Amino acid sequence: MFQTQLNDQIAQAQAKAVENAKNLVQVAVESAQELAEINQAAAQDALAAAQDASSQLLAIKDAQQLAKLAQPEAAKYAAAYQAKVNKVVRNGNKEVAQVIDASIDDARDDLVKFVTEATKSAPAGSEAFVSAFKTAFESSVQQFDQVRATATDAFANFEKSVDAALANIQGQYAVAKPATKTRKAAN
Repeated sequence: MFQTQLNDQIAQAQAKAVENAKNLVQVAVESAQELAEINQAAAQDALAAAQDASSQLLAIKDAQQLAKLAQPEAAKYAAAYQAKVNKVVRNGNKEVAQVIDASIDDARDDLVKFVTEATKSAPAGSEAFVSAFKTAFESSVQQFDQVRATATDAFANFEKSVDAALANIQGQYAVAKPATKTRKAAN
């Protein structure tokens, strides 16, 4: 009887693990597809901007016009690209966190159910052992909360890393504004 219950619970746990893996793969595929679409659009925009800039370069008469032409466009495209990538990463991160959170809850609930069922059928005279086991088990179940906290921290740190990387990329394309002093003010 106990072996049958154990086998059923193991089979259920495996089925849940497979389902969670499918969900994670789906999130990864959707995120990759969105990023590919963003990159394709960015490449098309860059090509269009380059063609436009080529036309404008032919009409430039002095260096000041050249500086005005190139600087704002790069920063604008970098900021738009950053916003799109950031949105995809955050959405994917949130979905993965939800799958992991649900997996932790399921595993914890399954384990509690298994131990409850197993201790119900304990032989007479083993009450002290069962009580000690349940106490130790309840302490170990609290580790699920630690796993959840660690996963939450990992996702938060990942988002911070992505934000920092994207800010760095945007910073490389940021434009320093030229000094606005006039000749009279400089003298």
